Amino acid sequence: MFIEAWDYLAGHQAQFLAALWRHVALSASALVIAATIAVPLGVRLADSHGAALVAINAANIGRTLPSLAVLALVMPIMGTGFAPSLFALTLLALPPILINTYAAIRQVDPDIVDAARGMGMTALEIVRKVKLPIGLPVMFAGIRTAAVQVVSGAVLAAYIGGGGLGDFITAGIAMMALPQLLVGAIPATLLSLGTDALFASIQRALTPAGLRAR
Repeated sequence: MFIEAWDYLAGHQAQFLAALWRHVALSASALVIAATIAVPLGVRLADSHGAALVAINAANIGRTLPSLAVLALVMPIMGTGFAPSLFALTLLALPPILINTYAAIRQVDPDIVDAARGMGMTALEIVRKVKLPIGLPVMFAGIRTAAVQVVSGAVLAAYIGGGGLGDFITAGIAMMALPQLLVGAIPATLLSLGTDALFASIQRALTPAGLRAR
């Protein structure tokens, strides 16, 4: 079985590398866009209790939506291809980053903020020099969760023409060709595990030694 999958991969290297690159590009782009939107929004919402309640509840609802359902909802509006897949995956990545950013900023000790304000720091300086550095480990935990969700969810982008490793999986299922299915499934699984390991190591490096789990 695995030998047949290897033989198939050897005969379709260019197609595989193109799919792998598209999968990585789609995932990375969605994560960067989501972080660019969710981090500033989460910081802003931390000081706005009414708006925060609505936004966080909406984000929690968004976290419960299945990846395939989000992709299916986007397709009638935006059609098929890379752009709709990118939009859908960005929506999937937003909730964990937004929720963790909000929680990270809210957990900063008010006494530390008051001390910074007493030193003459502006509101922007307090965010940049105090709140963000203290909350960074928790914020990055949300980015890590989003990264794994996006890399895994990108497999389903094949159903709306997004390409990536999911093309091999869907084609393998349609033709009952197990080697072709494995050529997509195994690398996608390894990519998800590798992404989690990479972001876990970065998160650990960002966490002060005294707060790291033993």
